[in-house]
Amino acid sequence: MMTEIITSLFMLLGSFLMLLAGLGIIRMPDLLTRMHATSKAGALGAGLMACGFAVYFQEASVVVRALAVVVFVIMTAPVAAHVLARAGYFVGIKLWEGTVKDVIKERYDLKTHQLGSSSRKREED
Repeated sequence: MMTEIITSLFMLLGSFLMLLAGLGIIRMPDLLTRMHATSKAGALGAGLMACGFAVYFQEASVVVRALAVVVFVIMTAPVAAHVLARAGYFVGIKLWEGTVKDVIKERYDLKTHQLGSSSRKREED
């Protein structure tokens, strides 16, 4: 009985976070905020659902696979979101008009298409 309750909590919370990730795609105004919403909520939702599978089945092979899924998703989702958002920025995707600060704009050289560090920028000045 307790296993089903814990499994249900993991699955419901995970599916709720996945729903929030889906709503983030629809409701957020630009690519960068959409990527933030989906990578955070989606990764955590998938991880919680995998934990729910591990609690329900309680077999060593399922638990190991579920933990492998959790580690893989938690490690790769933020990196993938970062790469996609950066590529979208460099391609020229428009930022939301409410964006307060654009740090990359100060460091990106349009001629060489290279992104400099903040320390290198200060040395050149």
